[in-house]
Amino acid sequence: MMRLAINRWFHLCLLLVLVAVAVGMSFSNARWRQEIRHFTFDYYNILKPRDPGNNVVIVDIDEASMARPELGQWPWPRDVLAQLVEKLNEQGALVIAFDTVFPEHDRVSPQRLLPYIPAEDGAVDLRAAIEKLPDNDTVFGDAIAKAGNVITGFSFVTEETGNRPMQKAFFSQKNAQRYVRIMNNATVNLPVISKGAYGEGSFFVTADTDGVIRRVPMVVAMQDKGKDGGDISFFYPSLSLEVVRYLLGEKALSIELADERFAELDSSRFGVEGLRFLKNKVLIPTDAQGNFLAYFAKSRDDWYVSAASILDGTVDPSLIRSKIVLIGTSAIGLKDIRATPLDVFRPGVEVHLNIIDQILQEKFLHRSIEVEGLEAVSILIAGLLIVGLAPFVGAFGQALIVTLLIGGGIYGGWYAFLNHGQLIDVFYPSLALGVIFMASALLAYIRMEADRRQIRQAFGLYISPDYMKELTSDPDKLRLGGEVRELSIMFTDIRGFTGISERLSPEELIQLMNDFLTPMSSLVMENRGTIDKYMGDAMMAFWNAPLDDPDHARRACLTALQMNDALAPINAALMERAAQNGQKPLVLSAGIGVNTGMTSVGNMGSKQRFAYSALGDSVNLASRLEGQTKAYGVQILVSERTKKAAGPLAFVELDLLRVKGKNEPVRIFTLVGDEAYATTPDFATWLAAHQTMLDLYRAGDFDGAEQALGHAQSASKARLDGYYDMFLSRIRTLKNNRPNDGWDGVFEATSK
Repeated sequence: MMRLAINRWFHLCLLLVLVAVAVGMSFSNARWRQEIRHFTFDYYNILKPRDPGNNVVIVDIDEASMARPELGQWPWPRDVLAQLVEKLNEQGALVIAFDTVFPEHDRVSPQRLLPYIPAEDGAVDLRAAIEKLPDNDTVFGDAIAKAGNVITGFSFVTEETGNRPMQKAFFSQKNAQRYVRIMNNATVNLPVISKGAYGEGSFFVTADTDGVIRRVPMVVAMQDKGKDGGDISFFYPSLSLEVVRYLLGEKALSIELADERFAELDSSRFGVEGLRFLKNKVLIPTDAQGNFLAYFAKSRDDWYVSAASILDGTVDPSLIRSKIVLIGTSAIGLKDIRATPLDVFRPGVEVHLNIIDQILQEKFLHRSIEVEGLEAVSILIAGLLIVGLAPFVGAFGQALIVTLLIGGGIYGGWYAFLNHGQLIDVFYPSLALGVIFMASALLAYIRMEADRRQIRQAFGLYISPDYMKELTSDPDKLRLGGEVRELSIMFTDIRGFTGISERLSPEELIQLMNDFLTPMSSLVMENRGTIDKYMGDAMMAFWNAPLDDPDHARRACLTALQMNDALAPINAALMERAAQNGQKPLVLSAGIGVNTGMTSVGNMGSKQRFAYSALGDSVNLASRLEGQTKAYGVQILVSERTKKAAGPLAFVELDLLRVKGKNEPVRIFTLVGDEAYATTPDFATWLAAHQTMLDLYRAGDFDGAEQALGHAQSASKARLDGYYDMFLSRIRTLKNNRPNDGWDGVFEATSK
């Protein structure tokens, strides 16, 4: 029965994974993460609401106003609204903004009654008199134009309307359309009403996933087709932004991007930084999508003035004089009720009031990518601190550290909110650190009990009770050992193993692996090598351990040569078997990588199972060399250090290669024969032609290198055709795309 090995390293990895997950989830936009952020930021607002100013007032279409017989239910006749605009200006309103839209003609306008009057002789005079009366929409539009300080509103909708609002504000922008919200349809005012307004702004607001409004789009784009068929973006401000634009006397705004240098990149790291008025240089900060982060004040009754009191002249003029006037409704029946962090039911017009008031006070809130990064880094540092200190402090000490870290984070977040308007999510890091602490404490307890139990089970029959007691009280006394020495390491595996395995049944695949690995393993052991491990179709072996072998590099190279020869009878047997079964024959080909270098070798593994193995950078390089055999069209690749240590074998230099994961280039060779072949005239001729090609190539003379390659390939007698075909393709590519002056002839491997 297999037993799970639980130890400190395993638990450390678990805790580090937990820390990594906690850091990664810090940037998540999953709904639960959004709700945690909202919870934190809402409580900032709840604990410290914004202190409101007294510059904005709401003229309320309230229940009392609609109960007046002369006014009636909403919508009111447009001539009544014209009177409302006139009276507000008479009472000194600074600017007037409508939190409503007028997309249809006034149904009680005199001209709308004509279809209901019979065309009889007795009614001719009545029809003529009605036709002379002014249209209510025109009266309202004229009143707006005469006032010169009216901002009308419109709304973006999802249903198809085919309408686009009038552009009153102009935006200087570059690539902002990729960041801001894109809308396709809008409900707009009648042209006769819109044309006289100073500005038009959207009262479109979006709630978060929980239905609460925390941010409002300050700029929204609509797209249309240009004359050339491309998309043209039109930008429209919010109602509150239009009010501020009027107060500043501005005509145009600039959509400021977070980093203009990277504005061409379609990356969520960059986006809108804010909206800047061009003359006054005032910057209104937003999030990356152009949304303004609202900081709400508690609702107050003195914000409201009944519309009826304006129309009948009973209002105190001081409530209107020099004030920003928003015309909206608090009547529940008109369904303009919103949820905010401070109130579940709040008139939507108060959202605009808060934003205007907030901008005038310059009480801006900020939530930047740097702050998100700070949260993640805090989790990382604090999490690593908890994990790192766990072996040295008890559960109480860890709890104290976690408490101090969480307390410091909460204080820092609150300080940043109060003094700088920064929204730092302190709840999620606190939650993450609490989970890491609890996991660390639980794993420490499990590890302690598991270590004691496993030591008793593994060594109870082999050591004295006193020593057993000592080990169980201090498991660190049981250590693994090893040494550092020079080894020659070999990796070998089957080329195209995935494709081969797809054609075979499990039984046939196992038989094939046995047919391959049995002779390969025999060759290693016959040449005094040590088989480290089997990895599916691959094998790792090394020389010069555990017994000393001064000739280890040469033995490894000769083994590689013998492995190629050993494949011939294996492939012949496979072809014979395939012919008997009427199948397409399989041909095995091995890739072999050999490297020599200083390596850690010894008993390695767990406290339950030891294995004599090697590891280190030299092992990694041998594995990388094996992985590059296919790319170079050869069966054997060896490093320069192996070549020098192996003696006078038939090596051919192939390239200067920077393998994946290493900075320094490696001179690589293939092995084509033993000492006897290395002394033949044919090999000497081939080697000279080949070296000439490499020298010309590294000197940047690609024409000469191409010509020399032909001579070398001819001299090789088809021994390295795959390599020469690959190198010819590389030379021709470099001829067409010449490298920089600092080119050193090193090739960068892009795969392992």
